[in-house]
Amino acid sequence: MTDAKEKDKAAPCPICGKPVNPKYKPFCSKRCADVDLHRWLKNSYSIAGAPAEEDPDGESSDQ
Repeated sequence: MTDAKEKDKAAPCPICGKPVNPKYKPFCSKRCADVDLHRWLKNSYSIAGAPAEEDPDGESSDQ
């Protein structure tokens, strides 16, 4: 098995690709952590799926 420290060294920051800083894990800096948070709050991350069904009132059912 690989050691946890070796695994951390192998995984770069998901935003910019720089080495991870343990203080901001899994990111390299506060800036990259904030960029990720902004993407979450803006709903930039999504999983593709089937279109939502519409109610007879014309509103989508996921509300």
